[in-house]
Parts: sequence; C-alpha cells; structure tokens
Amino acid sequence: MTELVELSRAGRVVIARLNRPEALNALNSALMTELTGKLARLDDDPDTGCFVLTGSEKAFAAGADIKDMQTMSSIDMLKSGYFSGWESFWRLKTPKVAAVSGFALGGGCELAMMCDTVYASENAKFGQPEIRLGVIPGMGGSQRLARLIGRVKAMDMILTGRTMDAGEALEAGLVARVFPQETFLDETIKTASEIANFSKIATGMAREAVNRADEISLSEGLLFERRVFHALFASKDQKEGMAAFTEKRKPEFKGE
Repeated sequence: MTELVELSRAGRVVIARLNRPEALNALNSALMTELTGKLARLDDDPDTGCFVLTGSEKAFAAGADIKDMQTMSSIDMLKSGYFSGWESFWRLKTPKVAAVSGFALGGGCELAMMCDTVYASENAKFGQPEIRLGVIPGMGGSQRLARLIGRVKAMDMILTGRTMDAGEALEAGLVARVFPQETFLDETIKTASEIANFSKIATGMAREAVNRADEISLSEGLLFERRVFHALFASKDQKEGMAAFTEKRKPEFKGE
C-alpha cells in the first residue's frame, strides 16, 4: 500500500511529507491516523529534535477531504468527535515546523497553524474557504488564525474565503519566513536542524511557555516562564550549555 505520509531524516530532523498527490494532499481520517501515529512513535526519541511537515510543490494540503465527510449527519459528526484526533498532532512535544509550498487551504492552513512555526515558499497560498461550502473552519481555524493575525484580519479571511499569498502571510504574522521556491525546503531543514541540535528539554519547555501566552494573563505567564526557567537548572543540558559558553566551545546536549 502507498504510504500517505513518507518519513525521511536529515540528522536529528525528521521530515514528514504528506503523500496524496491525486487529492492535493487533502486531509482524511487515514492520513491523520498515519501522520499522528508515525510522529508519536518518534516524539520521545532522543535522536529526534525537530519535525518538519511538508507536502508537494503544488500543495501543502488543499483542505480536509470533502468526500470523507460529505454524507455524514450532525449526529455522526458529534459521535465521532470529527477532527478531534488532530489534537494528538498538536500535543506532540517535539518542535514542529511547517514547510508550506503551494496551497494550504482549510484544514491545510489549520494543520500548518498547529505547528510551532511556519516557513513558506514564495508560491504559498493560505486560506480558510469553508464558508463557500456552507460551513466554518473545524480544525481550529477560527481560534488559531485570530490569535496569530488578529481578529479583524481573521474575520476577513474566514467570512470571504479569500486566499493570502506568502508576502501578506509574512506581513500578517501567519508565516515566520519566506524562501525562494527552489531553496525553501533546504532552508527550512537547515533552520530545523538548528532547533534540533539544542537541548530537547529546553526546546520543549520553550514551546510550553510561548503557547501559554495564548491561554493565561501576562502576570501568570511571567510566573510560569520564571518557574520553567528555574526548573531547567535541574537538567544536565543546562550545566553543559553554560559550561560550554564559559569555556568557549560548542555544547553537546543530550536531552537530559
């Protein structure tokens, strides 16, 4: 059987490539199960420091698969908790980088936003066009998009269903960096390798601290950050990192 998600490795970086080219990598239940299952098995691997999620040159993912849900009733949706399985992807502790080329629409845009940061090629297109189907985003689009680019901009995107190109996405804060098409994946993997080679304990805690900013007040967030900072002094990686700095050498982090 054809793999819906192909894994490859570049040192401590695991690249997960969505592989449904005939459907522009539309997200169905089988792909979700395969992606979350494969990455969950690597989440605690000390030799894996970062995940890069990508698709094809034409499409990161063109949305959720309409054929997968078209005939379902409201009760079917409620019973199955449709889309809730994607929370397993969101909860992965290993840093996740979305490498977006081509279309990232609907569920594709939402999947990119579930990653910790997004790098895009110059031909990337982002959008939440669900309104054109008589529905709204269901994988977190209304919540994550508003937090990333602001309520007014998110409302414009969701109510009109229009697409946003890479330049506008960069300016709006949906995308962290934009690279030329011919080099964007190499550049993304290069940056992911930098992340992967830091202490996995520290990168995991950094993710938690930044994500808390969406959930709690500034005073509570500052307290959480400070407590995590204090706690990291129990790790061997903190001792190694600071010793390497004072000794003017490259640290050797072990995730301990």
